[in-house]
Amino acid sequence: MSSIKVECVVKEKCEIGESPVWEEKDGTLIYVDISGQRVSRWNPATNKIQSLRTEKYVGSVVPRKSGGYVIAEGTRFASVDWERQKITTIVNLKGEKSTNRFNDGKVDPAGRFFAGTMAIEVRPGELERKQGSLYTLYPNHTVVNHFDEVDISNGLEWSLDHRTFYYIDSLAYTVDAFDYDLSTGGISNRRVVYKMEKEEAIPDGMCIDTEGKLWVACYNGGRVLRIDPQTGTRLQTVKFPAEKITSCCFGGKDYSDLYVTSSYKGMDDAAMAKQPQAGCIFKVTGLGVKGIPPYSFAG
Repeated sequence: MSSIKVECVVKEKCEIGESPVWEEKDGTLIYVDISGQRVSRWNPATNKIQSLRTEKYVGSVVPRKSGGYVIAEGTRFASVDWERQKITTIVNLKGEKSTNRFNDGKVDPAGRFFAGTMAIEVRPGELERKQGSLYTLYPNHTVVNHFDEVDISNGLEWSLDHRTFYYIDSLAYTVDAFDYDLSTGGISNRRVVYKMEKEEAIPDGMCIDTEGKLWVACYNGGRVLRIDPQTGTRLQTVKFPAEKITSCCFGGKDYSDLYVTSSYKGMDDAAMAKQPQAGCIFKVTGLGVKGIPPYSFAG
């Protein structure tokens, strides 16, 4: 394995950076700043960032097969026309509390958009418990609620054979797995595949590599873990100069770079002085593994 290097590549800080997705066609990284209420695209070749303001907190962004993006924002799914800088509602969630908001989301191998909700935080880490749900937006724009009583709906991923769905409810401090029916988008048989150690803190976003291992961002843990969901063991730890690590995705040439988002929300001046790169986006090279291209919403 070559030597691992962690580099701060996007220095424009996010209050809560999240949902990084690599766009192979353009060689760009798209991501959101949840409480900063913006969707951004960063071009590594030019180091330029384009941003679009959202109306409410935006939990996640995904590419759309027909062009543009889809976001999970506030309590709605909406389309983003990047060229016209316009956001249009696809569907509002029925029965979702106005005090809730979408958080992390990702597209499954069949082109469905999974995203979950949580209560809007009073302060970072302080929120009403068990208020969230996990939803799927289907390509025909119908919405399914899979289950409720979620604390902080977070990381999502699918196994390489598409038979397992991995999911994180952050305050359960576990990575869970479900049996996955790719033909219907149905999930069943929930079980724990990894329990966080105390120093690993709070599990947040995650992604998968071509060997079927999961990479889990650790909020307040300043690290990303590589875990084996088959054995429940931690294989590798990559540490960062920022504590509030939020999510990760593979990208770059051959998907061999790991892009990692972070947050500075809730940090005081003393903490910011110790962690001046909090809220930035990092690139990890030399891992010796690759990721897989992201899926796009089919609707």
